[in-house]
Amino acid sequence: MKPDWDKLTEEYKDSKSVLIADVDCTADGKELCNEIGVRGYPTIKYGDPADLTDYKGGRTLKDLQAHAAENLGPTCGPNNLDLCDAEKKASIEKYAAMSIADLDAFIEAQSTAMETAESDFKTFVETLQKSYEDHNKAKDAKVEEIKASGLGFAKAVKSSKKGKEEL
Repeated sequence: MKPDWDKLTEEYKDSKSVLIADVDCTADGKELCNEIGVRGYPTIKYGDPADLTDYKGGRTLKDLQAHAAENLGPTCGPNNLDLCDAEKKASIEKYAAMSIADLDAFIEAQSTAMETAESDFKTFVETLQKSYEDHNKAKDAKVEEIKASGLGFAKAVKSSKKGKEEL
C-alpha cells in the first residue's frame, strides 16, 4: 500500500485544499495518533482535521484516487456551512450558540465517555482472552488425559483386527 499512498501524496502535493500525509504512530506521531483514535496500522483517516473519519475503502491506488476525487477538499463545517445539509447545519448552529466554557465541558464529557467505552472494551477483551486461555489449557489437559487412557492403543487394536477379518 505504501507505494500507492506515496503516488497519491505526489498527485496532491501542490493542492491548496487537500492534504495527503503520513504519520508514524510508532515514533514522533504517537501522541497525535492517540489523539485522533488510530487503533491499528495502517489506518487512513480523512475529513475535517478536528473531526476525522475512518476510511474503509479499498487500498489500491485506483481506490484511493477515486476516494480522494469524491471526498477530499472542503467539507461541511463551521467554515463551510454552504456544504452542509439542514441537519448538519442545525447541529453546527447549536454548538456555535454555546459558550467556550460550555463547549469545553461538552467536549470533555464526550471524550471521557469515549475513553471509558474504549477502556471497558479493552477490559472485556482481556477478560475474554484470559477465559480463552484457561479453557484452552483445560481442553488440552482433557485431550492428553483421553489419549493417555489408551485411545491410541484401542484404535491400533481395532485397525489390526479389521485387517485380520478382511483376510
